[in-house]
Amino acid sequence: MNARTPIGNRRWVIKIGSALLTRDGRGLDHEAMAGWVEQIAAARAAGTEIVLVSSGAVAEGINRLGWGERPRAIHELQAAAAVGQMGLVQAWESAFIAHGRHTAQVLLTHDDLSDRKRYLNARSALRTLLAMGVVPVVNENDTVVTDEIRFGDNDTLGALVANLVEADLLLILTDQEGMYDRDPRHDPEAQLIREASAEDTALEAMAGGGGALGRGGMRTKVRAARLAARSGTATLIASGREPSIIADTVAGGDHGTLLVPRQPPQTARKQWLAGHLQVAGHFVLDAGAVRALREQGTSLLPVGVVEVWGTFDRGEVVACLDQEGREIARGLANYGADEARRIRGHASDAIEGTLGYIDDPELIHRDNLVLV
Repeated sequence: MNARTPIGNRRWVIKIGSALLTRDGRGLDHEAMAGWVEQIAAARAAGTEIVLVSSGAVAEGINRLGWGERPRAIHELQAAAAVGQMGLVQAWESAFIAHGRHTAQVLLTHDDLSDRKRYLNARSALRTLLAMGVVPVVNENDTVVTDEIRFGDNDTLGALVANLVEADLLLILTDQEGMYDRDPRHDPEAQLIREASAEDTALEAMAGGGGALGRGGMRTKVRAARLAARSGTATLIASGREPSIIADTVAGGDHGTLLVPRQPPQTARKQWLAGHLQVAGHFVLDAGAVRALREQGTSLLPVGVVEVWGTFDRGEVVACLDQEGREIARGLANYGADEARRIRGHASDAIEGTLGYIDDPELIHRDNLVLV
């Protein structure tokens, strides 16, 4: 059996799911939390900086409020998150204080990581906390978001945080042993995937569907691994029910499924671009422009654009699609939507004659563009 790719121990993001934290919705499992905290504190004392991404606020709120089932109404989910967040943070703080380690609550939304200024502020705050020896406890700000309250979203948040702090590892602790090549509940011959490339397109098909109780939401974890890989971060999907899973991983154990990046880390600016979950508009490119972006790493010129969709301003993030609708890249537009429509299909030297001025010869400069 081949040895696994080694994992760096400089900085980790550890994401713990709701099923583990709340004993499948029955309330916070303080005993399990104490075990994870003991291992995290030991790793931190040995020199590994750790950011903890914690699910469980909504589930804990539902339990505290005595509701028999998860509500459907957004305002009730937001209320449950607000109530549950109090218990969740209190539990983490109490557990870490027992080991002489301070925590910090960091509530984020995807908007915080989409806005360039707020992204840099969050990055600075997290890095400062890590340098102070504090363990940041990150959760999505479910009290104010609307469409982000859904199962598996904290996997994506964990990946974005890994991008933010340029982590060596995103450790996703779940109630599954790892990822299998087939559903082990229905196929006794299913094999645990020990290691694969995070960019392997076959993984998502293996992950199957994804209800909250189906396959542990493995598809969201595969997508999170692909996103984390953009900053050179490896992802380990492993069982949080293993008593010493964090300590064993620090020691080089081979639990779970390791999904490794195959490409070198991108620059921080391109990580930010790649991490955008929302785009303001779309450019549809001809085949020549698609080849130029993919094979030559060029800027996007207006001559290669056949359609412009959406309403956006200069500096906003725009996705680049091929003519079959597949996303090729995304980047910061040098022109607003109305201007882009006027100059699409034109050579760069025709921009000034068409608009009466020229800001840039490219629609998206290659320094502000990332392939996806």
